[in-house]
Amino acid sequence: MSTSPTPAPASGLQLHTYSGQDATVVQCTGQLTAEHVDELKSYVRSLLANTKGIILDLQGVGRMDSAGLGALVALYMSAKKANTVFLLANYSQSVKDLLGLTNLLSIFETCARTGLRIP
Repeated sequence: MSTSPTPAPASGLQLHTYSGQDATVVQCTGQLTAEHVDELKSYVRSLLANTKGIILDLQGVGRMDSAGLGALVALYMSAKKANTVFLLANYSQSVKDLLGLTNLLSIFETCARTGLRIP
């Protein structure tokens, strides 16, 4: 993967993209809340046609609300329609708890249950 991030527009949620041969990593920093989900969805959907997989790195996400959860589901569905793998990585225990409480762990399959970590 390349070492130079490509930043998305700055806001309460910053997005940096690292492209590799098999996947594009979108590193999220900030809040994944109602104010920022449209930005995330638009940005990730613009990447779907040019990659075999999207890995959403949530390590820098300090807060996520129900709109953030909805955005993850919407992105998963968009990726599935585009025949693109969609994975979550580096999320906090609070995000894992939210996914579990809402029965979304099963949607994100193995990566969510095991807490996939990327460097």
